[in-house]
Amino acid sequence: MPILLPGLLSRRLFGTALAGAVECARAATRLNIGVGTFSYHTLSMEDMIVQLRRLKIREIEMSRGEFMLMKPPSAAMCQAARDKFDRAGIRCVSYYTATIKNDADLDLAVEFAKIFGAHNVSGDATDPILGRIDRRFTAEGLTFGIHNHWFKQKFAYETVDDVLRGLKGLSGTVGATLDVGQMAACGQDPVDAVRRLAPRLKLVHLKDVAGAGAEHNVLFGRGVVDIRAVLRELRAIDFKGLVAIEYEKDGNSDEDMKNLVGYARRLA
Repeated sequence: MPILLPGLLSRRLFGTALAGAVECARAATRLNIGVGTFSYHTLSMEDMIVQLRRLKIREIEMSRGEFMLMKPPSAAMCQAARDKFDRAGIRCVSYYTATIKNDADLDLAVEFAKIFGAHNVSGDATDPILGRIDRRFTAEGLTFGIHNHWFKQKFAYETVDDVLRGLKGLSGTVGATLDVGQMAACGQDPVDAVRRLAPRLKLVHLKDVAGAGAEHNVLFGRGVVDIRAVLRELRAIDFKGLVAIEYEKDGNSDEDMKNLVGYARRLA
C-alpha cells in the first residue's frame, strides 16, 4: 500500500469534497421533466400509461380533452384515472381545466384537482372569476396557472404582458403556466417570457413550433424555440415546478415522444 503524506492526503480529501459539492449543486438545479397528457390524446388511458412507463415518466399534468371542463367528466371517471396512475406509480401534479367560466366550473376544478391529487390547476379565466379563483384556491391550498394561448383567433392571454395584466392585484396563489411554444407562435421570445414570469411561474409546457404565426408542433431543435436556452433559464431561476413536454400531433407519436423526452433530459 502506498504511503500518503499529510499534504497529499489533504489535497485528495479536498478534491473529493469539491467533486461532491459540484455534484450536489448539479442535482439541486436538475429540472423536473414530465409530460402533459394531451400529447397522448389519440391513445386510450391504458395505452398512454404504457407509453409513460416505458419513458419512466413519474409526474404529469392531466390535460386530456375528456377531462377538461368543456364537457366535464364525472368524479367517478376522474377517480378511475387516478387509480390507474397510482397503480403505475405516476403522480398527477397539475390538472388542466381549459376555461373556468363561472362558479360551477370553479367547484369542479377544485373537486377534480383533489381527486387527481394535483396541487396546481392550469387554465384560463378572466375577471371577475379570477378573483374568486384566487380566494377559493388559497383556501383550498391549491395554485392556479394562467395558460397563454396563440392560435388564429384572439385569446385573452397571448403575450407576457397579457398574463401579467391578468395577475395584477392577485395573490401568489395565481401565477402562470407558460407554454413556450405558443409564446413563440405569437412572436415572443420564450426565454424572455421565463425571465419575466419567473416570480409567478407555476408550470411550464415545453414545446417547439415551426415558426412565428405557426400552430404546427415540431421536434425539439427543429423549430424556432431555443429549448436549450429555455431550460438554461429555468435552471438559472431555480425553477422547481414541472416542465411538462407537450406534443400536439394526430396519429402515433411514440417515437416522437421518446425523442422529445430524451432531448429534454439530456439538457435538464
